Amino acid sequence: MRPTVLSLADLRKNYSLGALSEADVDPNPIRQFEIWFEQALKSQLPEPNAMTLATVGADLRPSARIVLIKGVDPRGFTFFTNYASHKGRDLASNPYASLLFHWVELERQIRIEGRVAKTSDAESDSYFHSRPASSRIGAWASEQSQVIADRSVIETREAEFVAKFGNNPPRPPQWGGYRLSPERIEFWQGRPSRLHDRICYVRTEGEPARPWRIERLAP
Repeated sequence: MRPTVLSLADLRKNYSLGALSEADVDPNPIRQFEIWFEQALKSQLPEPNAMTLATVGADLRPSARIVLIKGVDPRGFTFFTNYASHKGRDLASNPYASLLFHWVELERQIRIEGRVAKTSDAESDSYFHSRPASSRIGAWASEQSQVIADRSVIETREAEFVAKFGNNPPRPPQWGGYRLSPERIEFWQGRPSRLHDRICYVRTEGEPARPWRIERLAP
């Protein structure tokens, strides 16, 4: 008997949990993000703070990975990483990126685009010292994105930095925060028949009383 062949074309789901209109959303997209994020937390989703970060380097090739958001305020969305990593090198040559939250259980996505800059040393220090000691040692042990021979390289470096710093390692100079200042934020709510609701905020120039323009996009 031949094994059943999975047809990817037959995988589909009809979205029906909610709706989103221009009248529903907050005039400020940061506040709207906070509203949806609070709902994701209350729904006890697994890692609601996980987001896809997409960058484009000097070679013009896009690259994406999952990172964790660690802060949001009127200035933007903050995450932390190794500045010498693949994403760090991309951002050094092209300081624009996009973020994507996908909360499949709520049939929602949030897409965020904007310019990225490093956070201050004080912000990076503050967050770094709030992490568990093992994670702080890990930031020293891992030369992120570099080719290594095998896992023993990491384990050896970890032991070396534990011996050097104990339980109080300082922040490595190559590790710190980035903040994406949004220029465009889209809130996506799944709807039946693939006629999804897409409400997009676009930052305006020269209109301090109305810093964001709200648009509906076709699905």
